[in-house]
Formats: sequence, structure tokens, C-alpha cells
Amino acid sequence: MTTSTAIFWPIMAQVLLTYAIYVLVSVRRVGAVKAGTAKASDFKVPFVEPEPSASVARNLANQFELPVLFYVACISLFLTGGAGTAAVVVAWAFVLSRAAHAYVHVTSNRVGIRRRLFIVSLLINLAQWVLLAVHIA
Repeated sequence: MTTSTAIFWPIMAQVLLTYAIYVLVSVRRVGAVKAGTAKASDFKVPFVEPEPSASVARNLANQFELPVLFYVACISLFLTGGAGTAAVVVAWAFVLSRAAHAYVHVTSNRVGIRRRLFIVSLLINLAQWVLLAVHIA
């Protein structure tokens, strides 16, 4: 595996995280219906559902917000030949921070911790874009 293609492993890990959240939201929604805390029709409007599945549904939406900038940065680094070791390390740091954010969001949902983890992932993504800018400058 060359260093430049190594950038695709953190991308795949982030995609796997997104799929895992899809599965978890489905499990929680089905569980809520089976437990009688929700009806299937409750899921027509996203914020009517019980908190355990609503927080996972919100996290799922999060997987299509900041991670989009991560994907674009990774692919741009690859396409421009800038996906070296530093870029790959930063990409893995982003994925780890997003996994930690998702874990907190779908378990304790402690907003203070979640916010700090979001800021960490935001700064890591900014570092990706700085690496790209330096590379293409």
C-alpha cells in the first residue's frame, strides 16, 4: 500500500461509522415500537420520536455535515498528490474524534463533552485543509 492510497482507509472507517449509526438508529426505533414507547407513524416527523432513537437520528444527520468536508479534503489531497503520512495521520485523528463524538452522542449524550469533541474534530478538519493549502501553494 502506498502512502497516497492510505488516505482511503480513514475514509472507509468514517463510512463504516456512518453505516453503524444507520444500524443503531434502526435498532433503537424498532425497539421503541416493540416497547410501546413509540408508534411507527411517530417516525414521520423526526423530532416526535423517543429520545434514545432521536439522539441517534440526530447523530446520523451529523455524519453528513462536517464529515463531508473531511471527504472532500481527503480526496483533494489524494488527487493533488498530497496524501502523505501527515495527511493520513490527520485523517485518522479526524475519524477517531468523530467516533468518540458519536459514542458520546448515542450513549450518555453529555452535551459539554460532545461539544468539545466536535470542536476537536472541527480543528482537525481545519488542519486537513491547511495541509491541502500548503501542498498546492
